[in-house]
Order: sequence, then structure tokens, then C-alpha cells
Amino acid sequence: MDFTLLIVVIVLALIFDYINGFHDAANSIATIVATKVLTPFQAVVWAAFFNFLAFWVFGFGVADTVAKTAKTENINLAVILSGVIAAIIWNLITWWKGIPSSSSHTLIGGFAGAAIAHAGFNVVNWYKPGEDGHLPTGVLVIIAFIVLAPLLGMLISYFISLWLMYSSKKNIYPKLLTIALMILSIWFLSTVLIGYDDIKKPRFDNHFLATITEPSNIKWLLVAIIFFSIAIFNLLFSSFSTATSQAILRKMQLLSSASFSLGHGGNDSQKVMGIIAAAVAVYIHTSGATIDSLPSWLHVILPSDKDGVKIEGQMPDWIPIACYSVIALGTLSGGWKIVKTMGSKITKVTSFEGVVAESAGALTLFMTEHFKVPVSTTHTIAGSIIGVGITKRISAVRWGITINLLWAWVLTIPVTALIAVIVYYITTIFI
Repeated sequence: MDFTLLIVVIVLALIFDYINGFHDAANSIATIVATKVLTPFQAVVWAAFFNFLAFWVFGFGVADTVAKTAKTENINLAVILSGVIAAIIWNLITWWKGIPSSSSHTLIGGFAGAAIAHAGFNVVNWYKPGEDGHLPTGVLVIIAFIVLAPLLGMLISYFISLWLMYSSKKNIYPKLLTIALMILSIWFLSTVLIGYDDIKKPRFDNHFLATITEPSNIKWLLVAIIFFSIAIFNLLFSSFSTATSQAILRKMQLLSSASFSLGHGGNDSQKVMGIIAAAVAVYIHTSGATIDSLPSWLHVILPSDKDGVKIEGQMPDWIPIACYSVIALGTLSGGWKIVKTMGSKITKVTSFEGVVAESAGALTLFMTEHFKVPVSTTHTIAGSIIGVGITKRISAVRWGITINLLWAWVLTIPVTALIAVIVYYITTIFI
């Protein structure tokens, strides 16, 4: 019975991943559709491709954080089942109503709510200090990023907008600033890129290929590509005509939306990996089975620190491949009601706003993933769109719509937690 329940949880987690794909498709394609750089169909194919490509870029840091939302040794599979069902219910409701709520927080809220119903508040990992240069983890940190993620996206978006606007003027000072930032960025890259000798599992024997395909290096190189594409454009911006500028910005949107889709795939697929990993850990604990007694395709080990000895995490390849594939398929299904809200109702979006918002959103996602913080891609892109909107004027942002979004964001975790509690009590009757 327990093993059957484990399989059911895994299947439902992948169904949630698919729903997440079409629910959050708006995050990565809303601006590129609104500016008509791509047709809706082209946009979802473009986004889905980069959702899947994220498999080769990101590690499993966010997955580990999500898996440890609750103490796996104190819960059972009914908790995870109830959390996933609650997350699916809320995602379908918000999708039907065209509300761009957070699939990430839906999952966290469901998981935490069911865990509390099962074993009380202490079973939830509310806060754990960071180590090895990482930020603290826990549900309270995730809740804090309801505010911090859109705020970070908004600030990055705001400053990129100002940088672009001042670079459009025939003045030497913006160009000097851009050159200084480029030199600073080259120095920064030299400090964060990992050399071949420090790579634990090189993907190639060739030193150069192994170095540039190391997941951590790929992320930093993508950040560099985003930054330097904007910087080079800024150096030449003042010499372009309006028509030429618009044409180049439209092409740059392909890069910025691809980057955001990569961040979306890497961030959101990892959350489902975390749920599957937690389900396997709980099954081992509650059934008395050992990892060696399970089929090889279920040999999942969460990273841990036991008696001062660090145990490396382990995850069969089929899990990340399945998660990235399913979210890509979900993105291909679209999510047109939410696309309309994100692409046109917050503020008027041109190619300028599209490039800025998507670039700011991608940079925010890469940054938070680096620190293993699961954030909402919905919140991130909405904050980025608001940031570019307020550079024109405060009234350019439709604050009525924005306030409604904020209410949806604030309510997502508690409402999903409440649904999970109800589902848990119903589930325990039948299990």
C-alpha cells in the first residue's frame, strides 16, 4: 500500500509540474507576445525549449530546500499527497480565474499545511541559518521572498531602464559608466567562474568544454551574456535611429525571454524534484525499507550533514529529465488568460519594457537559484514589469490590478495550507 501511495504521489507531482507549466507560461512569454515579437504559438515553443534546456544548466539546490520544507522523519506520505493535491486545486482555480499566483508558494503552502495537520507546527522547518555562503532556508525565508523577489526584480528593472534611457542621449558620461561597468563585470566573472581543477564531475575531458559546461559557470556566463548584450547596445544606442533601436530591441527580446524561460524551468522544475525526493525519503522512513531495497530508479538521497560528515545528494537522471520535460509540455499548452494579465494589464509593454523586464527577471531568478532560494517566477516578472513601468511615471502602472495581484500573492500560502489541511483529514479516512 505504501509503495502504491509513493507512485501516486510521484504521478501527481508530475501532474502538478505540467499544470505549473501552463499556469506560469505567462511569466516567460507575456511580454514577447504583447510586443508581437513572436506569435503566441511561437512564444510557447520558444519558452518550452528553454524550460527543458534548463536541465543542463541548474543543479538541485532549490530541490533540496523544497524537500526539507517539513522534517521528513516526522511526516508520512499522506502529508505529501495532501500537499500536492491542494497545490493542484489552487493552481487550477487561479488559472481558471486568470490570476497569476505563485505555483511555488502553492506547493510550499500545501506541503506545510498538511504537515502541520499531521504533526503540529514544529514539524515545519521554519528557519535554518545559512552555511557555506548560502542564505538561510526555511518557510519563513520563502515567505519573506514574497516581498523580496518582486522588489529585487523591480529594482534591477528600474536601474536597467534608467541605464538604457540615459544611454540614448548623445552624452559621453553614460558611455563611460557603461565601460566602467563592463570592466567591473569582467573582474567579477574572473572571481566566480570555477576552474577545471575544482570541478567535481567534469562533463567533458576537454578542459575548455568542461569549464564552460559546468552548471555554475553556465549560469554566470548567461548572466554575462545578458549584461554585455545590454552594455554593447548602450554604447551604440545614441547613434541609432528610433526605428533601428526598436528593431534591435525586438531581437534582444528573444535573448531576454529565453533567459527568463531558463530561470523559470530551473527554478520551478526543481520544486517538483524536491517533492519527489521528500516522498522517497518519507517512504523509506515509514516503511522500514532501505535505499538498497528500492528499485534503482528510486535511489534518491537528500544531501545531509551527519556527525560533521557531509553526504552528497543523489537523484536518478529520469527524475530531473521527467520534471523538465513535463513543465516544458505544460508551457506548450499555454495559459492565455494569465498572459493577458501579465502582458497588458499591469502597464503598457513595448520592446524596451520587454527586454528590461525579462532581463531583470532572469537575473533575479539566477541569483536566487544560486543561493538555493525557491522564489516565485510570477512575482519576479510582475515586479520587473512594475519596475520598468514606474520609470516612465508612477501612473503608468495600473495599481488597481497590481494591488489585486498582491492580495493573491499574500493569500496563496495560507489558503493552500488550509486546503491541504482539509484534504489531509479527508485523505486519512481512506488511507
